[in-house]
Amino acid sequence: MTAMQDREKAFEAKFALDEELRFKAEVRRNKLIGLWAADLLGKSDREAYAKEVIAADFEEVGHEDVVRKIKADFDAAGIVKSEDDIRVQMLELLGVAVEQVQNT
Repeated sequence: MTAMQDREKAFEAKFALDEELRFKAEVRRNKLIGLWAADLLGKSDREAYAKEVIAADFEEVGHEDVVRKIKADFDAAGIVKSEDDIRVQMLELLGVAVEQVQNT
C-alpha cells in the first residue's frame, strides 16, 4: 500500500507544480501583452499599464477579460486591432512566457 500512496503523493505534487507554473506563465504573458499594448498606446509608464492588464485577468475565469480591456483601450486611442489580433499576440507571448518561467 505504501508504494501506491507514494505514487499518489508524487502525482499530487506534480499536479501542484504544473498548476503553479501555468499560473506564473499566464501572469507573465499578461505582463508581456500589457507591455506590448502600452507601446502601441504610447504609454509613458509601461509597467503601470502592464499591472492594470494583469489585474484585469482576475475579473473572471479565462483570458477574455484581458482581451476586452486591451481592445477597449485600443478603441479609445483609435488603434485598429481586432480581438483576434490581440488573441494571436497573447498566444505568441504565452510561448515566450512559458520559456521565461521555465528558465528562472
